[in-house]
Amino acid sequence: MMSDIQQRTAEQLFRTLGELKGGAMKFGQALSVLESALPEEMAAPYREQLTRLQDSAPPMPTQTVRDLLAEDLGADWKERLVWLDGAPTAAASIGQVHEGRWHDGRRVAVKVQYPNAGEALMSDLRTLARAARAIGPLIPGVDMKPLVEEVQARAREELDYDLEAEAQREFAQAFRDDPDIVVPDVVAVGPRVLVTEWLDSAGSLASIIAGGTREERDHYGEIFSRFLFSGPARTGLLHADPHPGNFRVIPDADGAPGRIGVLDYGAVARLPQRGLPEPMGRLITLCGAGDGDALIAGLREEGFLKDRIQLDPQLLMDYLSPFVDPTLVERFRFSREWMREQFQRINNPKDPAYTVSIKLNLPPSYVLIHRTWLGGVGVLSQLEAEAPFRAIMQEFLPGFTPPD
Repeated sequence: MMSDIQQRTAEQLFRTLGELKGGAMKFGQALSVLESALPEEMAAPYREQLTRLQDSAPPMPTQTVRDLLAEDLGADWKERLVWLDGAPTAAASIGQVHEGRWHDGRRVAVKVQYPNAGEALMSDLRTLARAARAIGPLIPGVDMKPLVEEVQARAREELDYDLEAEAQREFAQAFRDDPDIVVPDVVAVGPRVLVTEWLDSAGSLASIIAGGTREERDHYGEIFSRFLFSGPARTGLLHADPHPGNFRVIPDADGAPGRIGVLDYGAVARLPQRGLPEPMGRLITLCGAGDGDALIAGLREEGFLKDRIQLDPQLLMDYLSPFVDPTLVERFRFSREWMREQFQRINNPKDPAYTVSIKLNLPPSYVLIHRTWLGGVGVLSQLEAEAPFRAIMQEFLPGFTPPD
């Protein structure tokens, strides 16, 4: 019965949001991370409908695209962009992507923002907030309000293509010689047009999640993890949108698992310390070492625990242990089952972990990092990937020292 209700609710959500553009896709991408934490009978119908939702944005007329190119790239844009496929190859959250050819022969991806995207996006998100309230009771443990608020807070930044181009250039430079990660170069940019080098791929991480082999899951999961940790260390920037669709798989010439191409730099944050905060690594180290008193002191210092709040050190370490476990072994495998266990544990009022979760505070400087890590863990759990997370963190996370 619950499965039928879930299916009907998901279909109703799709019908309600089917004509929306950026807001629908943004919400779908955010919610798709959470589905790995839900029981399968609840996750399956939402997974199916959200996949349809993210692929359903109505395309812009070709003439509208050409008008925007003329306005942003100049009246002579055809001399620079000598060929443009009139049919979009993909829908982005606030625009669509066309394949083209630059005057120097390079294949390019031309991302064009929907007209009045800002106004439309905010309107969409208000509609989504109402829809979220309607479906929230049917997804136990998921608070839709902060999810929608986070999407709204970041949406305006993603309308700025100049800002996105600047971030992409920095990532492209930092990863130019990386053997596993490809970042397309920026070719041209205007207020509503972003032209980048074309990236040939065999699909995205979503295709590996849906039907990848064990070898592919582990291989691409490890590269994905390395990007999440090495990006801040190399650039001082946080790519804060770890949605599977932004990570393209590029097999080797012989068909073996190869590289990952990383797209969409609209949601990027500059980190004040030019990398992930050193206290993060130090606190993870303390928890892994079982030093509860020092852990509590460190959490207070960073603002995770208010002065007036008291916590039993052992209960705190028990609460955090599943999230620290990947750092205690040479290799760790994430899974949907693991993710669901943690999700249910911290959302069950009868579980001791619940009392810990409601006492902890998330400092503003960690909000986006937390969202990105949660999204990353969600993707790894969907992939069910095994990787040397301890070694990756030791290399790229300041303050982290693995136990002897």
